[in-house]
Amino acid sequence: MSLSIVILAAGKGTRMKSAQAKVMHGLAGRPLLQHVIDTAKQLQPTQLVVVAGNGAVQVLPFLEGNQVDAVMQTEQLGTGHAVMQAKDAIAASEQVLVLYGDVPLTQVVTLEALIDCVAEGGVGILTTKLDDPTGYGRIVRDFDGRIRCITEQKDANPEILLIDEVNSGIMLLPSQWLLASLDMLGNNNAQGEYYLTDMIALAVADGLAIDTVCVDDETEVAGVNNRSQLAALERHHQLAQAEALMTAGVTFADPARVDVRGDVTIGNDSFVDVNVIFEGTVSVGSNVEIGANCILKNCEIGEGSVILPNSMIDSSVIGANANIGPFARLRPGTALADKAKIGNFVETKNANIGLGSKVNHLSYIGDTDMGAGVNIGAGTITCNYDGANKHRTVIGDNAFVGSDTQLVAPVTVGEGATIGAGTTLRKDAGDGQLTLTKSRQITVEGWVRPQKTK
Repeated sequence: MSLSIVILAAGKGTRMKSAQAKVMHGLAGRPLLQHVIDTAKQLQPTQLVVVAGNGAVQVLPFLEGNQVDAVMQTEQLGTGHAVMQAKDAIAASEQVLVLYGDVPLTQVVTLEALIDCVAEGGVGILTTKLDDPTGYGRIVRDFDGRIRCITEQKDANPEILLIDEVNSGIMLLPSQWLLASLDMLGNNNAQGEYYLTDMIALAVADGLAIDTVCVDDETEVAGVNNRSQLAALERHHQLAQAEALMTAGVTFADPARVDVRGDVTIGNDSFVDVNVIFEGTVSVGSNVEIGANCILKNCEIGEGSVILPNSMIDSSVIGANANIGPFARLRPGTALADKAKIGNFVETKNANIGLGSKVNHLSYIGDTDMGAGVNIGAGTITCNYDGANKHRTVIGDNAFVGSDTQLVAPVTVGEGATIGAGTTLRKDAGDGQLTLTKSRQITVEGWVRPQKTK
C-alpha cells in the first residue's frame, strides 16, 4: 500500500531553554530531525512532509537541504491540528504514518513491523510499557484487550493512571478515513488542544480494526523535552553503536567513552582507546590501534596502522601499517602511503606522502607531493602560500631534508637529494646532491645579555 509520512516538528521546546529550535539540537552529531528524516526515507514513502512552526527560520532551510517538503503550523493547537496542516500530503496515499521530530531513535524495523501488522483500512499504534508512565497518554483497553481510547495524563482518572502501557504518539492511519475524520476532533480537554490521540476513539466508534506493536526498548519512542533527556538518549545511542562494533570484533578500552557521529566501519581485532570521536564516514581496517583522545572524521585508515593519542585526521586516506602521532593533525587532502610515518606535532594538508616516508617532528607539510623513502627533519616547513596563491612542493624518492628547513614553493627537491639543516630553499635542488644555504658563524666580542629592568 502507498504510504505518506508526516513528521511533526512545530513545537516550541520551552524546556530546552534555547534559542535553537528543539528539533535542531544535535544527537550523535546530527539534528534530532535528521535522524527522523533518515529513518522515514528508508521506508520509501510516496510523500514525506514535515510540519514546521516554532523555529521555522532554522528548520525550513534545513528541510530544503534535505529535499523534504514542509507545511506550516502557525498556531500550535495540538498534534491533531498539526496533522490537519498536512492534508494535501495525506491525500496522496492510502496510509499515513505520523512521526515526531523530537523522537530520534525509532528503528526502521520497528516501523516496518507496525506497517505489517495493520489490516487494510485499519489503525496501528506504537506503544511501550513504562515502570513510571507519568506524563504519557495511557492505552485504555477493554476486558478482551481491545483498545477503546488513549487518555492523556491530565485527563486521566486514578484508575487509568495505573495503566503502564503508554502511547508513543507514532500512529499508522488510513488516509481517506483520516481526512474525513479530522474535522470531528474537538478540543474539550484540560489543554484545550486538538489531540491526534482522540482519533483512536473515533476509529473505535467507526469499527476500524486497531493493532499495536509494543516496543521493549523504550528509548525507541522516547522524546526529547529537555537537555537531560537529550543527554540520556545520546549515551544510549552511543552505547548501542559501540555494542554493534564490538559484535563485529572491535575492542574498546571503555565502550562508554567513545562517540560515533556518523557511519563507521572498523575491522576485526582493532583497538580503540578512550575518548575517541568518529565523525562522518569513517572506514578503519583490521588490526588498527587508535590511541586516546583522537578525532577521526571522513577518513580511511588502512589495516595495521597505529594512531597515537591526541591526533586529528580529517578527510584523509591512510595506507596500511602507517604510524601517526601523538599530537598529529592530518588536514583534508592528506594521503599517506603504506608504512609512512607522521610524528608528534606535525601538520599536513593536501599532501601525498610516499611509501615509508617519515615526517617525524614539529613540521608542516602542505600542498606537497612526496616520494618514497623520504626523511623530513624536525621543524621543516613547506611555504606553500605566497599571500595570494597556493603552490606545490615536489620531493623525490629517498630525499633527506635537514632540520629547520623552509621549502619555498613552487620548488622541487630531486631524487636522493640532501638539504642541509637550516636551509631556505628557493630554487630546485638537483638529484643526489647536497644543497644548503650558508652564513658565516661569528662570535660578538663584549656582547652582554639584556637584563630585566627592576
